Amino acid sequence: MPMSLPQPSSRVFRRVIVGAVAVGAGLLVTAGPASAHVEIQEGDQAAGSEAVLTFGVPHGCEDSPTTKIRIQLPESIPTVTPVLNANWDISLVKQQLDAPIDLGEGESITERITEVDFAAKTPLPIGFMDTLKLSVKIPDDAAGTTLTFPTIQECTVGQTDWTQLPAAGQDPEELAHPAPAVNVVAAAEGEGGHHDEGDAESSTTIKDTTTTTAPSSDDSGDDGSSRGLAIAGLATGVVGMALGGRALAVSRGGSGASGSSDPK
Repeated sequence: MPMSLPQPSSRVFRRVIVGAVAVGAGLLVTAGPASAHVEIQEGDQAAGSEAVLTFGVPHGCEDSPTTKIRIQLPESIPTVTPVLNANWDISLVKQQLDAPIDLGEGESITERITEVDFAAKTPLPIGFMDTLKLSVKIPDDAAGTTLTFPTIQECTVGQTDWTQLPAAGQDPEELAHPAPAVNVVAAAEGEGGHHDEGDAESSTTIKDTTTTTAPSSDDSGDDGSSRGLAIAGLATGVVGMALGGRALAVSRGGSGASGSSDPK
């Protein structure tokens, strides 16, 4: 009489499913905070285009609410138009130029905007985020380059400097506090490159400040991004559930077969 091998109970397979899902969820939870950078949300921008760049402002400095965001401009972008936000007061830091810059169409400037400061009317608490927008003219000759916008995030206690620049060939995601950046591509033929600046909030205050201090940057620190871990965690959970369900179905089928007797 043939021997019937003992079939694993459904409880065992439930444990397999729960364990696989827990591993995937754990990786997702671990990956979340590390990827919360101050970064530009738009993708590549065309050379010579007018673009509205959105800076996402996530958590504060450790557990401290955000009070101010200072965005420094590349030297190749001498002027900027901030988009009003009712939650923030805006001030412009300017620097006197040695020689005027011709902006075209008969317009020139004798001082450039080096920094745009957003001061929170109420500190941005942990667990919330906001977006700050700048309308800029992408330089005509910037195709193939990366424009960086070093940003200082000041908080009720402490600050975080999003100012690190990658070395040649280095992935910016390997940095702990990379400067927000946008890649510039060649403009397509006939591409206008104009983007809508969005609705302006009339309750925002804008101030001008003149200074001769050049923007600074900080290249210290190193940390890996966890976006890949988030995707891997989700995939692990899904695969675990699929394998567990299949194994459970096989177990039930095998249990029914072992109960039948051999006619011989």
